[in-house]
Amino acid sequence: MGNPSPPSLPIVSDDLPPPEPDAPRASRRARDAPKPRWLKVPLPGGERYQRVRDTLGRLQLHTVCAEAHCPNVGECWSGGTATVMLMGDTCTRGCRFCQVKTAARPPPLDADEPRHLAEAVRELGLDYIVVTSVDRDDLPDGGAAHFAEAVRRLKAIDGLLVEVLTPDFRGDADAVRTVGRAGPAVFANNLETVRRLTPGVRDARAGYDQTLEVLALMRREFPGVVTKSSLMVGLGETEAEVEEAMRDLRAQGVDILTLGQYLRPSAWHLPVAAWISPERFEAWRRRGLELGFRYVAAGPLVRSSYRAAELFLRGELAVRAGT
Repeated sequence: MGNPSPPSLPIVSDDLPPPEPDAPRASRRARDAPKPRWLKVPLPGGERYQRVRDTLGRLQLHTVCAEAHCPNVGECWSGGTATVMLMGDTCTRGCRFCQVKTAARPPPLDADEPRHLAEAVRELGLDYIVVTSVDRDDLPDGGAAHFAEAVRRLKAIDGLLVEVLTPDFRGDADAVRTVGRAGPAVFANNLETVRRLTPGVRDARAGYDQTLEVLALMRREFPGVVTKSSLMVGLGETEAEVEEAMRDLRAQGVDILTLGQYLRPSAWHLPVAAWISPERFEAWRRRGLELGFRYVAAGPLVRSSYRAAELFLRGELAVRAGT
């Protein structure tokens, strides 16, 4: 893994001290150093990008691409991939890294949403769809049945591969099984950060071990489904903690791992503790492969839904299907 920092020290750039865990948010504004050159991306464009953007807007579909200000939106939309968000645009949780708005009781689910989503995706002509959602802890099953219905309708579209990035459903095994029985090609649930930082980064209803248990259940009961998870770095984690998280994911049989730089959505969110270099990401990528992941996408701009990983997954799924 190159020259790792001592396990007791956080991964922090020389000119940016780690955040004080208990500091009030207002006093932590504008703490991020200027973004390094490797985080710059070209402006999105192209005919297919414009068509996907215009169609999504006209059909009033919520996408993580837009809601989370993803830096890879141009690459994905131009390549025939999008990440669509189910169950509205309001989450019941308040993770301190996330831009999505929150409320204790969001509006009721739209029962027609799965059908409308499938119609929209068919019109868009996408090759690969990632379906995610807000957390809906206000619903008895967390929205699992709604999620599963969307997957079933999308699978009816010829040539479309369906990946899901689900909530953890508060660890409800029956809810996880409901999604698994719908038969997504890829099931993702994100660990997000290392064990030590989880309480300060994620909502209290999320949990490090809870995520691992969800992934383990999917792997154990639906072995034909590819499992996937993601980590953000730059929040003050150590090298040893990143490797521990990777080992924990592999212990649950997770196939695919993505690692990317945490980018602060606003002054009210957690500050960036470090800008991680491409070289360090490459060392983590190699280490992940050594640990047994089938594929690792690691880089400053990598996100949980990342086109390079999706290209790999097409080949992986074809192998599993014997085609």
